Amino acid sequence: MAASGDISHVERELAEEVPIALEFNGIGYAVLMATPHDIEDLVAGFLLAERLQFAGDTVINVSLHRAEAGLVARATLPADRAGALLDRIRHRASDSSCGLCGIENLEQAMRPLPPVAAKCEAGNDAVFNALAELSRFQLLNARTGAVHAAALVDARGSIRIVREDVGRHNAFDKLIGAMRRTGAAWDGGFALLSSRCSFELVEKAALADCPMLVTISAPTRLAVERAAKAGLELRVLARPDALLASEY
Repeated sequence: MAASGDISHVERELAEEVPIALEFNGIGYAVLMATPHDIEDLVAGFLLAERLQFAGDTVINVSLHRAEAGLVARATLPADRAGALLDRIRHRASDSSCGLCGIENLEQAMRPLPPVAAKCEAGNDAVFNALAELSRFQLLNARTGAVHAAALVDARGSIRIVREDVGRHNAFDKLIGAMRRTGAAWDGGFALLSSRCSFELVEKAALADCPMLVTISAPTRLAVERAAKAGLELRVLARPDALLASEY
């Protein structure tokens, strides 16, 4: 319906959102509501965000199984991670891979982040270049208008990898997982996300040793504080002609 009151009929593709059950070492760990694409990438990034794996660990194989209600992703962690897995087991579904579901106390929720060692070599021009190009890589969003994107951008502002999902957390996990699975590195570049800058995204960036996080919308205070402690550069409210840079 137009503002004038005119009515016309259109057909539009809808974004898929299905339950993805994650099973590690035969144990149900979490259920994520996600777009059912690039699930192996999602699991690889999710394991890093959950601190069940670390950046230098070998990426584990994931087997996918269709169920009546959605998908089941199964993976086996090595024996030396079994203790961490049992500590983090949770028995309820979450609406995105936020990294807090099942946390039992504030100390667990605010665990110290590793300092970011990687260095960003990209200037603001590179950010503006990537912003101008991002929509060209958002193929699913172009058809549905309902999904977020997370992009790996090199130091010159060229977009290298993009992953999309209905959840901003999932999209970032997919990007990080895709980098792990393909051996891609930040190489002086940064992550560009079509979302607000929440503290969960800051945590995922720091755990992936991302040197700079750029988001389309504003950050929360906690996100800025956590980024400062980890030494993660932030560029937020990024627009074609302006952005805000964090100072600390």
